Amino acid sequence: MTDQEMWKLFMSKEHLQDVKYEAWAFGGDPDGLAQLVLDGIKTGTASAYPLYELENEPLPESGSYSVILDSKDEAVCMIQTTKVYVVPFNQVSKEHAYKEGEGDRSLSYWARVHEDFFSTCISEAGKSFEKNMLVVCEEFKVVFRE
Repeated sequence: MTDQEMWKLFMSKEHLQDVKYEAWAFGGDPDGLAQLVLDGIKTGTASAYPLYELENEPLPESGSYSVILDSKDEAVCMIQTTKVYVVPFNQVSKEHAYKEGEGDRSLSYWARVHEDFFSTCISEAGKSFEKNMLVVCEEFKVVFRE
């Protein structure tokens, strides 16, 4: 199913009109992370704030909708963002790391994996990772699945 098809089903079911959405896949392991969302384990994500600045892209907003895609760009589910906040990388909480649902759900695991991932993303944009780099933390809930 495409993101457009899922969105139409969701809009029809919820009787919504003139609502926008984004469609995207999680970085690193789109299929595995999408499965964690479907299993109710992953209820949070984080992204590098400098990339929003470089691309002049607005931050996600609470209440916004996203279609989560797999590695083949097929729609997996629809989420609604419930909370957005920005903190330095080295101040991400153990609670947020747990909500991300990855590995053993510890802050040390989260920091190790995300430092590697963010370092790659940031270097591709011509910048270098720093421990105090700002991170956009999002929390969400699944609102629709096929």
